[in-house]
Formats: sequence, C-alpha cells, structure tokens
Amino acid sequence: MILGRSERGKPPVEPVTLKILVAGGFGVGKTTLVGAVSEIRPLRTEELLTEAGRPVDDTSGVEAKNTTTVAMDFGRITLREDLVLYLFGTPGQERFWFMWDELSEGALGAVVLVDTRRLEDCFAAIDYFERRSIPFLVGVNCFEGAARYPVDDIRQALDLDDHVPLLMCDARDRESVKEVLVGVVQHAMAQAAQHRQTVTT
Repeated sequence: MILGRSERGKPPVEPVTLKILVAGGFGVGKTTLVGAVSEIRPLRTEELLTEAGRPVDDTSGVEAKNTTTVAMDFGRITLREDLVLYLFGTPGQERFWFMWDELSEGALGAVVLVDTRRLEDCFAAIDYFERRSIPFLVGVNCFEGAARYPVDDIRQALDLDDHVPLLMCDARDRESVKEVLVGVVQHAMAQAAQHRQTVTT
C-alpha cells in the first residue's frame, strides 16, 4: 500500500471543518444538545449554581437545574467523511454574554435553542445573530410536559423572518439533533450562495 493512501487506493480525505454555535436562554438544553451528538467527550465548563447567583439567574421553569455553563460547551461531530462540525455552546446568562463575540468569530451559523415555556429567554440570541448577519436556525426543544404549539404560532411569537428555518427537536436524541445541525449547515450555505449571487449581479 502506498503511504498516505487508503486501502482502496484513494487519497485520504481532508475534511472541511465548520464552526457552529449553539445558543439560547438559561436552562434551554444547550449542554444536553452538544453532549447528545459529540463523538468526543464534550468539554464542559459547568459550575454549581449558588445562593449568590440566585438574584441574577432566573430559574423559574427550570427549578431542578443546579449547574450552569460559565464559559462554553465544546463538541465535535463528523456528518460525512469530508465534513466535520465543531460545536460551541454559549453561556445563557446575561452576565456571560461578553463571551459571545469571541465565540462567534468564524462561525458558519448558529442554532438558537428554544423552550416554549420561556420564549422570551431566546430573544437576545435571535437579536444577536440578526444584527451580525450570522445565519441561524431555531430549534424548539420539546421538553416533556411542555405544551405543543403549531410551528406557525411559534414563528409568529418569535417574530422570525420567513427565511429562518424552525425545527422541532429533542436535545437528548442524537438523530434529532443531527437533523437540526444538517439544517443549519444547509441554511448557512444557501445564505452564502445567495449573498455571492447578489454581490456578482
């Protein structure tokens, strides 16, 4: 066998690596989503919630949550032999938002994870990506016991532009999360192609 070639005689594939952000409100399931699909042990920067943080961390609706991401979550998934995604989960609380600019540097796109019981918690993430023209997809994390709403009603409540994809998902389920990630890559690629076409015409 020729050194550096596969057994089938084909040169080894150098995969394209893409950076995807996973954003949303506090306790919406970002850490769970990254962990559900990562093929490496996810890097997590979770700390226990403390009494000192209670005045600034709104745990209503997620009272059982006792940890929070203070920097980022990091994971990796190979979607195809030639395509690898690096996932960066952003911290949800407002006091850590200063890190978003650094985390978003070089990102192809983002997933804004939403809990229908606390829709207002995702508005800041949606505004952030809209202002910076970073393509994003909204993933509605279907928590057990949460009411189910029609997609059009959720779109209207979030005041989403028509071109922004919205998918229902389960952040615990690998296949469900993969669908969301494929969706955001496709959306970001389509946006990039449309931008190139606009520039050249």
